[in-house]
Amino acid sequence: MKKISTIIGFLTIGFLLWYFIIKPYDYLVTFKVKTTAGTINQSIKLWNTSLENSSPIQQENLKNLTQQIIVKDSTFNYNWSISSVNDSISKVNVYVTDIDHSFANKISIPFGTTDFEKRTQNTITDFIDKLKEHLNKIRVRVVGIDSTRTTYCAYIPMKGLQIEKARGMMQNYSLLTSVLSAENIEMNGTPFVEITNWNTQNDSIAYNFCFPVIKSDSLPIDPRIQYKQYSGVKALKASYNGNYITSDRAWYALLDYAGNNDIEIVKKPLEVFYSNPNFGGDELKWEAQIYLPIKD
Repeated sequence: MKKISTIIGFLTIGFLLWYFIIKPYDYLVTFKVKTTAGTINQSIKLWNTSLENSSPIQQENLKNLTQQIIVKDSTFNYNWSISSVNDSISKVNVYVTDIDHSFANKISIPFGTTDFEKRTQNTITDFIDKLKEHLNKIRVRVVGIDSTRTTYCAYIPMKGLQIEKARGMMQNYSLLTSVLSAENIEMNGTPFVEITNWNTQNDSIAYNFCFPVIKSDSLPIDPRIQYKQYSGVKALKASYNGNYITSDRAWYALLDYAGNNDIEIVKKPLEVFYSNPNFGGDELKWEAQIYLPIKD
């Protein structure tokens, strides 16, 4: 009995040391959602911008982010960890710490539902509601392996954040349209965006906004517009419906598909647009085909 009591004592001391000193968080919230890690990542960042007294998100990688929120006299750290359950379901663990009252929280939590727990649950619930609202406004479906088409094009090179891409397109759509139509240049398909660089750490991109045209010797000369031959490539393909601001959700779906199927890809998505946002209407009827090139 004495030996058993000693073992129990050591285990109790070990647990208390872990719980009060080693354990790196005060509270854990876990949930599952039918979407990709990339969509969750982008949704956390967008949601964070809507909060008062929150600092910019710090990202270790696509699946691990840290967020800090200040409420009155408390500073809360939210460490988000995203993992894949299967091809369509992601699991999210949110490790929450009240930096200024961590020890007091650890003492109080086992004895009832604290204000800290309620506040944390309400905060995470608010994010989940926003995420579900977003998912109801988009449709992403991975089609499989296909090829992009070869075409000559007029294009305008741009740089910015992923979320700024659609605005850049809209700002230059009328320019390309007016310059080309003034010279009666024949179009050879619908507009597309060619991503030439994608930094997933800071969500920045360099891209060409392209209008397919028939190559000729009489193409208009304008310092803002360039011309080139785009050569088609073998690629993974996805269909996207929704506002083009968030068409990058299909990029992440293709990244996941490539990873799950051991397909080596080049992180330079190509987006082909079949709807004109200037006409408005139901965004779920806006259509785009998204391609992610496969390495040779």
